[in-house]
Amino acid sequence: MTYFTLSDESLYTFAICFAAIALVLFLLRIYTQVKARQTLSEELAQRDNFALGISYASYLLSLVLVIGYLLDDFSLAVMKQAPWKVPLLLLLMMLFIKVGQAVHRKWILSRFNEEKAILKQNVCAAMVDSGMLLGNSVVVIGLVNWSQTNSLYSLLVVFVCFLMLQGMFALDSKIREARFARFNQGASLQNNFNLENTSIGIRYAGKSLGMALAIYAGLSSATYHSGKMVENIFTLAVHCGLMWILVMAMSRLMLLIVLYRIDTGVEVDHQDNVGIAAVQFSVHCAMGYLLIQFFA
Repeated sequence: MTYFTLSDESLYTFAICFAAIALVLFLLRIYTQVKARQTLSEELAQRDNFALGISYASYLLSLVLVIGYLLDDFSLAVMKQAPWKVPLLLLLMMLFIKVGQAVHRKWILSRFNEEKAILKQNVCAAMVDSGMLLGNSVVVIGLVNWSQTNSLYSLLVVFVCFLMLQGMFALDSKIREARFARFNQGASLQNNFNLENTSIGIRYAGKSLGMALAIYAGLSSATYHSGKMVENIFTLAVHCGLMWILVMAMSRLMLLIVLYRIDTGVEVDHQDNVGIAAVQFSVHCAMGYLLIQFFA
């Protein structure tokens, strides 16, 4: 009777995956040190920069998600035949994620300097930035899985659809800002990020991740039309738009049930109630994950 069921190919793939993660994380550590203009150990250990720690952790998780997806999607035989394909796709996916982060920082939240705030130990900024970084990672994985990205034209389709989905993220963020202003005497959500209200950052990150998971569900349920740009854009707009509406409606209904008779706006916006924000975070992510289970 055989008790050890792991094949040699599984062990080799795991070893390659672990080595790739270790190498990329080492390079990421160097990049982060240069970006912070100080040693990472000084920021995390001596200055106790909790915000930078959260941001760094989100980078690590994003990398592991992407590398894990790539090595799960490609067999060992394919890696041997075309060893360049995995690192090339990894580079492209990380580039897309960085573009998404730049769009978020420079356009969606143009009045809030997240990078500067994180270096000033603003945990709210770290949560906002990390939520969008991980959300973009999920979206990029969904796009690659949807299109299989096996030609230059499919890469162009992915890029155009990625920009369209960034527009959807921007629209969602503007709706959140309008709601915040309506319930807080016209106050700016982006300006409130500078006040270091951690619960606002947690809530924002939860909504970003929930929407990203909903978009992944839309990508999983949509059909890729080879060689047809307009059909692909229209298909994703319909599928991902529907999932976006569903995750918002389901989350709103669930929060009315689990936080019955609690004024979440006052608790989060004015009293920095991290517990309430954590519940909102979990509900949005749970509803997004539920959509994946139903439609992926």
